[in-house]
Amino acid sequence: MAKSGVIGLDIGTTSVRAAEVVGGRGRQGGTLVRYGEVALPPGAVRDGEVADQPTVTAALKQLWAGAKFSTRQVNIGIGNQRVVVREMELPWMPLPQLKASLPFQVQEMLPMSTDEALLDFYPTGEVTTAAGRMVQGMLVAATKDTVRANVMAVESAGLRPQLVDLSPFALMRAVVHGEMAGRTVAVVDIGARITQVIIAAEGTPRFVRVLPSGGGNVTDAVAGALGCSAPDAEAIKREVGIGFAVPPERTAAAEAISNVVRPLVEAVRNTFVYYASNHPGAGIDMVVLTGGGSQLPGLGQYLASASRLAVSMADPLSILRVGKGLGIDPSRHATFPAMPLGLAYGVAA
Repeated sequence: MAKSGVIGLDIGTTSVRAAEVVGGRGRQGGTLVRYGEVALPPGAVRDGEVADQPTVTAALKQLWAGAKFSTRQVNIGIGNQRVVVREMELPWMPLPQLKASLPFQVQEMLPMSTDEALLDFYPTGEVTTAAGRMVQGMLVAATKDTVRANVMAVESAGLRPQLVDLSPFALMRAVVHGEMAGRTVAVVDIGARITQVIIAAEGTPRFVRVLPSGGGNVTDAVAGALGCSAPDAEAIKREVGIGFAVPPERTAAAEAISNVVRPLVEAVRNTFVYYASNHPGAGIDMVVLTGGGSQLPGLGQYLASASRLAVSMADPLSILRVGKGLGIDPSRHATFPAMPLGLAYGVAA
């Protein structure tokens, strides 16, 4: 990592967050020296894409003014259902040439024109087949509009994106460390409107899926069932949780929560099953939860029961020192936002 701080910027549905990390190498060590977040109004960001650029730009300016970051260079992430991530094998060639050849090699595999897409390839290994030497890896394809909207909001705030990263890869870097780096781990990030699942084997990403549901959908369901405001629904949601006995007056809320959480957990479980069926002998060892939506009481136990896997909460601060004056106690902030930290690690070397 460079001597100056590296800043990861997460543009989420409900807020913009940024973390500045100094020192360390890759996913190991370093010091969190600055952190800040600013809330966004509903609709400013939809499904991972900036929908109201002036509002997001204003929030970013407020964030930089308040947190006093040392630089305006940032790493940003993208991740929604318009981003395609697929495992594939391609004929071996030097990586720069391989990436340059992607528009010609993958045009028949994508649900979008390669003229409208930004393409990248993340190599994970090599194999020799009857066709010769092959590179195994993950193809990443994002529509240019998806990236352009977020980059424009960032640049309009006077910031300079130096890296556009895949959000699930950033999550993996932030939370898969220590003994987990030698195992097969599923990271499940439950945001406000999307849930991102990334499966990593020995610290290498192997599978990514983005689901169109999150904690905000649960809040909406409670508000609709009870006819109450979103803040009241949020408080009731956290009071009721999932999988607990409730008094009669909370039955409607519990049913509303279950109607959203049950299909979401089933979709996550099916993702695990799909991965295992396509990777014989390489089943998932454990699940790590992150994101605001993961704070729903009982959700971890519910997912553990449905998947029959050990489920724990992410602890992205466990490998970091925290700078004085931030008011963050790593031992009490296991749920600290992982995304901006993972994005900050994106150029670590």
